[in-house]
Amino acid sequence: MNVEASINSYIAALPEPKQGDITTLNTRILQLLPNCKLWFFDGKDPNGKVVTNPQIGFGQQTKLYADGKTKAFYQVGISANTVGISVYIMGIEDKTYLPNTYGEKIGKASVTGYCIKFKNVKDINLKVLDEAILDGVKQTS
Repeated sequence: MNVEASINSYIAALPEPKQGDITTLNTRILQLLPNCKLWFFDGKDPNGKVVTNPQIGFGQQTKLYADGKTKAFYQVGISANTVGISVYIMGIEDKTYLPNTYGEKIGKASVTGYCIKFKNVKDINLKVLDEAILDGVKQTS
């Protein structure tokens, strides 16, 4: 199954209202980042064991590890979880940047160094989320 088909299957399998919220976010991010590389991680390790929630990824950056190895990875990710939704903005060096810049104005969300977590999209200011996503992509491009 190709990446787009995997993403569509993942979204279709989600219960409402998460299905609608993930669809909204997926559409918005694709509008913000047209022609970006798409990723889908089913949340399973090579042995088939579930290790995390499935994730949709957008964009591409090269992560540099402490041992000098590199790995291609997405810049922005979205995932449904048991409590709500997580938006991952990967690769920002300063782990205080997202909470300090967007934490107060995004709405009812928990903002960490790379994750914005909220219950429903109606709880957050989507224009501020767009701004945070574009900011993170700019920093990792």
